[in-house]
Amino acid sequence: MTALTMHRPVTKPHQKNPTPLRIPSTEVLHNLREVEIDHEGRIYRLRITQLNKLILTA
Repeated sequence: MTALTMHRPVTKPHQKNPTPLRIPSTEVLHNLREVEIDHEGRIYRLRITQLNKLILTA
């Protein structure tokens, strides 16, 4: 497993809407078509569709 390559612009603490963390999908999926994500005990599936779109389902 590789370390995540994260891109987050520097924001000031008083900014109301800081730019969200951006992670390349290849880092999340590790060259797979589908991964499971455990969030507070609930399993979600993140997958690439036939049209090369991402879909997250519970």
